[in-house]
Amino acid sequence: MTEDSTQTCKVVLLGETSVGKTSIISRYTTNSFEMNNLSTSGASYANKPIELKKYNKTIKFEIWDTAGQEKYRALTKIFYKKASVAILVYDITKKQTFNEIKNYWYNQVKNSTSNEIIIAIAANKSDLYEFEQVNEEEARKYAKEIGAIFFVTSALNSSGIDELFRAIGCKFVDKEYDYEEDDEGNVNNNNNNKDEDNNNNNNKNDDDNNKNEDKNSKNNKKNKECNNCDINNNNNNNNFKLDKKKNVNKKNEKKKCC
Repeated sequence: MTEDSTQTCKVVLLGETSVGKTSIISRYTTNSFEMNNLSTSGASYANKPIELKKYNKTIKFEIWDTAGQEKYRALTKIFYKKASVAILVYDITKKQTFNEIKNYWYNQVKNSTSNEIIIAIAANKSDLYEFEQVNEEEARKYAKEIGAIFFVTSALNSSGIDELFRAIGCKFVDKEYDYEEDDEGNVNNNNNNKDEDNNNNNNKNDDDNNKNEDKNSKNNKKNKECNNCDINNNNNNNNFKLDKKKNVNKKNEKKKCC
């Protein structure tokens, strides 16, 4: 790629403390994960280029990690005022972190930046889905209402992280880009996961149906055998009755003869 085909994109991650903003950046830029990251004080910086062959461009992401604590909110504004992209991060296991995106962070971004800013929402910590407090469909609906890119992510297992930044890069160079209809097949990984789950469920149902058919077949065979046994027993009983009756008749004939 030439210098003319390289663009710089300033990205800022916003959200409450401990939602995983630092972990997302670490996973994306260095493919690493720290289980016990210290809370960010003020802001920190990282960068990473991404090549978009579809557009014959390279995007250099300048990524700013901001503090989520309320005491740093005034300072945080400095970092997202001239940002091209704002990623609003919430923890799926803490409803309040999602509420703060709706009630505070989104409004701050819209009131402090240009209308051209790209907004994305990261539903982070999907590896803890069994403790989920935020309904995914509710979050998707909200993202659609505000025109935001939406991805379910996990910094722990890296799910959705690369896809999120790739979608952001494509949207940065092509305002008409629809991440849910990516013609390179890299659509929102959350939909793909659901399709896989559905396929697995369908396969499981097919297996259950096959087992039931086998079970029914065995039962029918057993019932058929039992019916044959009953018929044979009835025939034997009838034959026995006839033989018994013949013997009685013979005895009576002997008595008469005598």
